[in-house]
Amino acid sequence: MSIAELRSQMLRRKPMGQIDDDSPADEQLARSLGLWQLTAIGVGGIIGAGIFTLAGAVANSVTGPSVLISFLIAGVASAAAALCYAEFAGMVPKAGSAYTYGYVSLGELAGWFIGWDLLLEYIAVAAVVAIGVSGYFKFLLEQVNIDLPNWMLGASGTGDGHVVDVFAMLFCLGTAWLLSRGIRSVGRFEAVAVAIKVALVVLIIVLGVFHIDSSNYTPYFPFGGAAVWTGAATVFFAVFGYDAMSTAAEESTDGKKHLPKAILYSLAIAMVLYVLATLVLTGMQKYTEISPTSGFSTAFESVGMPGIANIIAIGAIVGIVTVVLTFMLGVTRVWYAMSRDGLLPEWFAKTHPVRKVPTRVTWIVGIGAAVMAGLLDITVVAELTNIGILMAFIVVSIAVIVLRRTRPDEPREFKLPFMPVVPLIGIGFSLYLIWSLPWETWARFAVWLVVGLAVYFAYSRTHSKLERKGSAETAEVI
Repeated sequence: MSIAELRSQMLRRKPMGQIDDDSPADEQLARSLGLWQLTAIGVGGIIGAGIFTLAGAVANSVTGPSVLISFLIAGVASAAAALCYAEFAGMVPKAGSAYTYGYVSLGELAGWFIGWDLLLEYIAVAAVVAIGVSGYFKFLLEQVNIDLPNWMLGASGTGDGHVVDVFAMLFCLGTAWLLSRGIRSVGRFEAVAVAIKVALVVLIIVLGVFHIDSSNYTPYFPFGGAAVWTGAATVFFAVFGYDAMSTAAEESTDGKKHLPKAILYSLAIAMVLYVLATLVLTGMQKYTEISPTSGFSTAFESVGMPGIANIIAIGAIVGIVTVVLTFMLGVTRVWYAMSRDGLLPEWFAKTHPVRKVPTRVTWIVGIGAAVMAGLLDITVVAELTNIGILMAFIVVSIAVIVLRRTRPDEPREFKLPFMPVVPLIGIGFSLYLIWSLPWETWARFAVWLVVGLAVYFAYSRTHSKLERKGSAETAEVI
């Protein structure tokens, strides 16, 4: 094969208007999600371990009270990317999110890499959140004098080692079972669980504000001003759930109209609650005393409100399950989209004949997340997650600029303002946050991408549907 032919394969783009409604019945998804169900999935993906676990962990050992600034920095970067996602979602309401956006605008190789990246990152998100749930579950058991060994609930963040987190593993498998029941059931569950979670966060804020001691905010930068950027790179994990929600585009009743609104609504709701909650947490306890695994529960316990602490622990477990659900939903839809396009074996794109969900992929993802949650430390998994999602944000931000230039007249349900300033802000912040991550994270990510490159050239480029249909007839080449 000549270099020109190879280049043509790597840069061929999926036609913007190509809709897969003509897919076989066993490769189609059911459409049943409305605007508020999509928003609930987005909020469910954003609010979770970021408030209930990571906020305390980062405040305790990385930033101190200035964790609030870390969340604001991460929020600005995420908002810039969210506007880019919103524009794409109004143009390409298809399963796959950033993978599909990259495929239609930057070409097949770019789409492949971002899809391959998200397969690992979304599974890692589900794993790190499941680990976070274990911290609250362990707190509850201790309240009734049940002391399980660390190897059953993990010892992430304690320095005691981390052998296997049995509860986190069971949590991931249980979430896979719920996803296999069908998207309508998932939507209903998310709506109820998110309502409980938001009510819980509001309760934390309302009650906690009366126990703030302003002296706990001093010193505000105990680890130095630069630490807020390191903190932002870690808590960024907490502010990007909307991108996983966008993978459910083909299961929306009106994706072009509802997805852009749902993305913006979910991020706005989450950021307001994050800022207020972190202000309360760092005001209730000295940063050195904040628990890295069950921050709010121990904070309320420290001010003589153990009953509220237990309610928070129970609510955190209920609320955090929505994060695992959202990202496991996201990775299964990315995997489904890549398989339907022929970049991965089409066996994975088969859906359940009645429930119309990709059950094969769902259970593979559930087992993969369970293994990661059971064996890895929460900080390692969170950092691995962040570098991949930040890369996805960079690709989407570049893609929206490219598509404005190459397809300026394409109908857009939503147009992000101040082009190209907004996507450039997203790119700049993402690059800076990536640079703040440790080199070990870069090494792990690089290994995964090298494996992906090998899979693409060995399998994907020759099995792509665009290749089989003939790129001259169906694909646009950059």
